[in-house]
Amino acid sequence: MSKLFSTFKIGPLELANRIIIAPMCQYSAEQGSATDWHLIHLGSLALSGAGLLILEATAVSPEARISPADLGLYSDENEQALARVLQAVRQHSDMPIGIQLGHAGRKASCAAPWDGGAQVAADAGGWTTEAPSAVPYAETDRPPVALDDAGLARVREAFAQTARRAARLGLDMVEVHAAHGYLLHQFLSPLSNQRTDQYGGSLENRMRFPLEVFDAVRAAFPADKPVGVRISATDWVEGGWDLAQSVAFSRALAARGSAYVHVSSGGLSAQQKIDVGPGYQLPFAQEIKRHVEVPVIGVGMITTPEQAETAIRDGSADLVALARGILYDPRWPWHAAATLGAQVEAPRQYWRSQPAAYKNLFATGK
Repeated sequence: MSKLFSTFKIGPLELANRIIIAPMCQYSAEQGSATDWHLIHLGSLALSGAGLLILEATAVSPEARISPADLGLYSDENEQALARVLQAVRQHSDMPIGIQLGHAGRKASCAAPWDGGAQVAADAGGWTTEAPSAVPYAETDRPPVALDDAGLARVREAFAQTARRAARLGLDMVEVHAAHGYLLHQFLSPLSNQRTDQYGGSLENRMRFPLEVFDAVRAAFPADKPVGVRISATDWVEGGWDLAQSVAFSRALAARGSAYVHVSSGGLSAQQKIDVGPGYQLPFAQEIKRHVEVPVIGVGMITTPEQAETAIRDGSADLVALARGILYDPRWPWHAAATLGAQVEAPRQYWRSQPAAYKNLFATGK
């Protein structure tokens, strides 16, 4: 029996298998509101047979957006637009759907990747960014404004308010984005956090604000639905955030009720030197899994069914998340099930596509 296709629970949320569709920015929103692109994109992924779909990093305020075209959930218009998309998707898929809540911090106000990704000038539609300290991501960037106490309170409430909107939309779970060099990761790393108050300096102080944000989101989202966190296990820069600190942060999150830890890496510094290869981030997930009693999601160039199955069987992770790989092959779970001799959910409109060689591939009991 395939372990990858065994059922699994994240808190009370039961998944049909251990394949997660990771959050993937689409840079296709209008003033934060979802568009027809999101309907097509999410509709396709919701028919993939994965166990869980997590919506892309969703900004908690206009200034939290990575780019002017980022998805947001900070206004009634944003909420109504996403409700339209979710209503359509749910008519044809019962896959659980979560949402990742984020704030880009000093990495905000940037162009979409296909437009170069550089910071957008203020006179071209950009805005002033905010961060733990007035330290820009790139030397050519405008320095961010260091958040004061009022700013910290505003950001905390923005996360909480967006979680309330997610609850109204009936989303099944929330993921707090504390990875990839964005605001909460910026507080964690000594490379970007140079504060001298209670939010800077020691590891305990640097973890304080991200933990406060988690607490605010957890309190704002229904208690019977899971809230988890995505982290970067290391900055890949000497003297930066590292695995040992990630273990401490993960333990603190678990103690506060985080339903899982989603382990990625990097994104904080342009000086990062990443040793990229198949499954290159799984050792981080495996080490964190040794120290926490909540599920751990592993990621990082997991491209084949055999890789994913091995990661679950050898204890590297409890679940695996796919991003670019499932964009390239939106039926990856179907092909994985065929390879591993498992079954997968598929819409009845597609049952006739089942290859003769895999007569029991699709679960057709519903």
